[in-house]
Amino acid sequence: MPARPAGSGSTCRPPTTPLGPPTSPSSKDGWWYLDPDGQIRGGIVLDNLVHRGQIPVTIGIFVNPGARTGAEHSTQLNVEYDAFDDRYAAFLMTEILPEVASRWSLHDDPGRRLIAGGSSGGTCAFTAAWHRPDWFGHVFCSLSSFVQMPGGNPYPALTPVTPRKPVRIFMHAGHRDLQWNEQHENWLAENLRVAMALAEAGYDFRLLLGDGGHTPNHTGVLLPDALRWHWLSQVDRSGSKKPDESPVA
Repeated sequence: MPARPAGSGSTCRPPTTPLGPPTSPSSKDGWWYLDPDGQIRGGIVLDNLVHRGQIPVTIGIFVNPGARTGAEHSTQLNVEYDAFDDRYAAFLMTEILPEVASRWSLHDDPGRRLIAGGSSGGTCAFTAAWHRPDWFGHVFCSLSSFVQMPGGNPYPALTPVTPRKPVRIFMHAGHRDLQWNEQHENWLAENLRVAMALAEAGYDFRLLLGDGGHTPNHTGVLLPDALRWHWLSQVDRSGSKKPDESPVA
């Protein structure tokens, strides 16, 4: 397991075999997803799925939000993740991915790129693919904080009237997410509204509704199945062995 580089807190997990060019998922809140002692354990999940032939050879890119040294509120998480624009997608494509590509071969097909996140990171992942489907063709968003977007959640109104984008989306919502039984700022309701809009627009998406709150526990349980679902077509075309359905984390 790679250590976190000093200062940045972000890291990259190289492919486990020399095949390529590999698929490249990018995760927001990087160490939260990568931590081997955490509830998601993304690096372990990727290693096991690739080893069993359930997903293509993969490089995992785990990126932490920025921080301002010495500031009272140092994290830039909400500034970076909740915005309705393509700045974060551009940051990944112009700064992060070129650095990774200088060390390992990456696929340039958006259909081989997945962007993932939870809470505000889930909103960020969805927004990055919404604005730049030519860069990101797959999204895994868990307990997304659409309710925190400046100006409100735009997707329920925009999605049905916007030409369908070439993006596959795995959504996870929690029945007991924040404000789940309140009239305003209801995390559960906003996720369900986005899912309904995707259904009306004919998207290739999957919605899984859990019974938990705003925690990463169910995210960790779902991650292997979400990755299998996203990459099933690539694995089938490669002629890999029949998937082993035993637990991976």
